[in-house]
Amino acid sequence: MSWRNIKLIFQREFRDQMRDRRTLFMIAILPLLLYPALGIGMVQMLVLFQEQPRTVVVLGENELPKQPPLLKAAAEGDGPRRFVESWFQIRSDAAKLDVFSDASVSGEDGEEVDPGIRQLIDDARQIRDKFREREALRSAPPDAETQTENRDRSAVPAATASHAAALAKANEELGSLFATSQIQVLIIVPEGFGRHIAAVNRQLRERAGEDSSVTDYERPIIVHNKANKKSQIAYTRVLESVTSWEKSILRDRLRMAQLPQTLHTPVNAESVDLARAEDMSDSFWSVLFPALLITMSLTGAFYPAIDLGAGEKERGTMETLLICPASRTEIVMGKFLTVLLFSMSTAILNLASMGLTGRYMLSLGGGGTLSNLGNLSPPSIQALMWVLVLLIPLAALFSALCLSLATFARSSKEGQYYLTPLLMVTMGLTIFCLSPAVEIEPFYSILPIVGPALLLKELLSSPQSAEPLVYAIPVLVTSVGYSLLALWWAIEQFAREEVLFREAERFELGLWIRHLLRDKEPTPSFAEGGFCFILIMLIQFAALKPFQVEILQAESAARVLQFQVIFLIVTIACPALFMSVMLTTNVFDTLRLRWPRWQMFAVAAVLPIVLHPLSVELLGRLEWFFPQLPEGSGRLFQSISDASLPLWFVLAAFAITPAICEELAFRGFILSGFCRSKRKWLPIVLSSIAFGIVHMIPQQVFNAALLGLVLGLIAVCSGSLFPAILFHFVYNSLQVLRGRIGSGWVHNSPAEWFFSPDAELIRYRWPTLLIAAIIAIVLLRWLVNQRLGVSGTIIAKVQIAAAEPGPLRETAAVENTSVQI
Repeated sequence: MSWRNIKLIFQREFRDQMRDRRTLFMIAILPLLLYPALGIGMVQMLVLFQEQPRTVVVLGENELPKQPPLLKAAAEGDGPRRFVESWFQIRSDAAKLDVFSDASVSGEDGEEVDPGIRQLIDDARQIRDKFREREALRSAPPDAETQTENRDRSAVPAATASHAAALAKANEELGSLFATSQIQVLIIVPEGFGRHIAAVNRQLRERAGEDSSVTDYERPIIVHNKANKKSQIAYTRVLESVTSWEKSILRDRLRMAQLPQTLHTPVNAESVDLARAEDMSDSFWSVLFPALLITMSLTGAFYPAIDLGAGEKERGTMETLLICPASRTEIVMGKFLTVLLFSMSTAILNLASMGLTGRYMLSLGGGGTLSNLGNLSPPSIQALMWVLVLLIPLAALFSALCLSLATFARSSKEGQYYLTPLLMVTMGLTIFCLSPAVEIEPFYSILPIVGPALLLKELLSSPQSAEPLVYAIPVLVTSVGYSLLALWWAIEQFAREEVLFREAERFELGLWIRHLLRDKEPTPSFAEGGFCFILIMLIQFAALKPFQVEILQAESAARVLQFQVIFLIVTIACPALFMSVMLTTNVFDTLRLRWPRWQMFAVAAVLPIVLHPLSVELLGRLEWFFPQLPEGSGRLFQSISDASLPLWFVLAAFAITPAICEELAFRGFILSGFCRSKRKWLPIVLSSIAFGIVHMIPQQVFNAALLGLVLGLIAVCSGSLFPAILFHFVYNSLQVLRGRIGSGWVHNSPAEWFFSPDAELIRYRWPTLLIAAIIAIVLLRWLVNQRLGVSGTIIAKVQIAAAEPGPLRETAAVENTSVQI
């Protein structure tokens, strides 16, 4: 690979992008103009914004206590009343509630009342009457009409149904009346409420004994509609004022009774906030910078990648580029560096522009609304350095992914369709990382996008702490690894002629279905193998909730195992079998249902025995790394050691059924489809990753992915599914036996040299692990040598078939399909 050629390609692509005015505007000019423009718009909106007052109606205002007053007189004579400002934490909130009461329409002073206000009061009275009617129905017994000396017992259910229907009708009428009125909140003050309050106060003042007739009285009712946003806002403010007013009445009563004012708050814990100004700034930047860094680095790679990939095809310059002295790897590297530069530039310019604009807006003084938000100090130099360090692998990952998808696309329009799901997934992960409850931990640190985002959030929120730095190495190493994998995929896409020169085509669902059913191939294609995995995931996702509910509600462990068997058959085996029958002409070759050599059975029987101790100890050492198991999974695993279940039944659920169902899907249909890529290790790696992902639980994902590599190697080397099923059955059986036999037999026996009891389970000592590792290495090396020999023979046949047209070529293609390399 010549860096001189890469530099030339980079310079060419960079100049082309710099000549594109749209790219320059999106990358450089828009970030510098967008955020100041948004800031100006927000300031204008805050200046011009004025919340409309909400309508509150009070029925029975004259029954309210005179001291302390809840309401005050209108400022403009017959205008709306107001709540007393002192009952609000923000005194200006009192002006946001227009209060109308029935006292204003009593007509005692002979003044003419506004018709709109009179209509409000009339509507309020209708609502009050309907409310009282509903409360009467609620308090009446359902069978009141049948309470006679000679009542008919059979009439009780009918009366109950009639009462329920009447109550439902009253609720509906009450809600309809309130919705059609212009009232947001209605306060119904009962008759004599003020007199009762005064009587209780007098009783406390005179130190008289408690009189139930004085203390038991009807309380005010606040009617609102939680589904209506206006009503909910008004209710929140009304409740605040009424609560403060009630506390004032309580303080007056305590003073009359010569009791301490803190009697009703015996704990009254004091809240002390130690947040400094720089802490508030760090908290703000820790939310803003990770979200903006991820979003803008992806957005910056979005359009340049489409232009350099699919746009090259549309302009017809792809052929000219390919005949230059640079290799295809060098061409991809030049394009990748161009997209990377624009991605990083977009992220940096957006961060700088938004950071400066946000700091300026929040530092505005003059007593305005924004002055209450405080003054932000800029992040430290160390924090900014970490932003740049984490930006490089993030931008590299997005640049390589966008370039790969854009290269695969036939046109710029199709490229946008491919990149939009990537943007949606990235936004979902970003929102997940911004949750205050999500913190960086070992498992999250190795995930793409999530690891850098959480690490940056921790570094910005706690710049003085060195604890987040522990995760810096795993985050950077895995991020660089993901970027290299994405770049490798981009190079692979660019090296395929069928990807670079395929033309745009119209898609018709009917023709596509007829093509699948009519033009079948002996084995599935790469796309069909991937679609089978996606279908399995979708079916599992749909069945996951009912499956968890059934497990949690199962009456016995046997019932749990029955659901386990049904779940595996329906969600894993059935999709693979149906697709094999519908989409292929040779089900036996697709599912590898042929008899292998006996050596393969021997290897498949011994390998799980020696790999089981290694995998158990590896998971035991990494227990700190993974999150805890969910409740449903814990109960499922506990059923393994349930002594009340027969051993054959547990083996059928945890060993036989998974071995058959999962191998039919992953080493059968899916691996056969992936093997159409004609690569040696890629099908095995992809099928093992798919096999791990389908287990969902992180511990099982890790273990299943590693064992999937061995299972895929066995299936490819043997050309048969049966050794893989045997391996799967033996390994799962060892797991079952380990949970059933306990560890008591290890004590005071020679087995202590090889086994170690731990929490009623068997653990393995170093001699066992050493012997198992040596045997496993020997057997795996033998399998690899077998695989390489078969692959070389098949590749030679394929090359001969490609050079010779006619029957020989067709025969070689059939042979290649039958071996499934």
